[in-house]
Amino acid sequence: MRQKQISDLGGMLRAWRDRLSPVDVGIYSGEGRRAAGLRREELAALAGLSVDYVVRLEQGRARHPSDQVATALSRALQLSDAERDHLFVVAGLLPPSPRQVPSHIPPGVQRLIARLGETPLAVFSASWDLISQSPLWTALLGDPFPAGPGRPNLLRQHFSGTSQCDDRKRVVSQSGSPAMFEASLVADLRRVSGHYPDDQGVKALVEELLGSSERFRTLWHSGAVGEHQSERKVIRHDVVGDIELDCDVFSVAGTDLRIVAYTAAAGSEAAEKLDFLRVSAVTSSSVSAATT
Repeated sequence: MRQKQISDLGGMLRAWRDRLSPVDVGIYSGEGRRAAGLRREELAALAGLSVDYVVRLEQGRARHPSDQVATALSRALQLSDAERDHLFVVAGLLPPSPRQVPSHIPPGVQRLIARLGETPLAVFSASWDLISQSPLWTALLGDPFPAGPGRPNLLRQHFSGTSQCDDRKRVVSQSGSPAMFEASLVADLRRVSGHYPDDQGVKALVEELLGSSERFRTLWHSGAVGEHQSERKVIRHDVVGDIELDCDVFSVAGTDLRIVAYTAAAGSEAAEKLDFLRVSAVTSSSVSAATT
């Protein structure tokens, strides 16, 4: 039977929510679940919206979400690029330009991330905006680091002097020197700025850091172009102490997204410490869910 064509925003959101398996977003509710797709409160939590706003969107009482809301809904609903663009059009917005840094995570990548939830990993844009992170990433490195306007950004965090986490949870050493790490990040940003010349966020980030960081200015004016590489790091944690991990950066073809993952060899002391943090993260999540 041909699926009925849905053109209104609310109807599309309901249809996309109904078709999405909870397992694909990392929700394991066990037997007895009556809803085949996502519940409204689950979509709201994934998109960082209020349940009331999701209800108003689906009922047609809110028809013009912002770019940020449309992007968050597209990601939470695991839409394809074509579906994402259609959501923007129906909402009266311009779809993202291919000359801007992509922030949309393809459905297949989102399913992969959900299934790798027991690994400390995060998804960054090409310009190192933090888009998503696993619970174990948060347990290892703390809550997303503070930032200025827009998404948390790794370069802003590093060169502005703000900290991703407090002094009890931090990177205390890495296989490359701190100077090499900084140079690699800046060379990578220069490559991205050339690849996405129309992205206003990248331009604003460069101007901000040129005005606030002498070290960034020196590295930027060197003209170096490159790609940020993986390395081995030691992270100091207030519960498990120092933990040495491999930090690998994977690129998602066709999107320029970066998946950053921390791993340890099976049976190692570092793996045991990650297992402890994994259990702590699950327990903390369960307690939080029970009290909300």
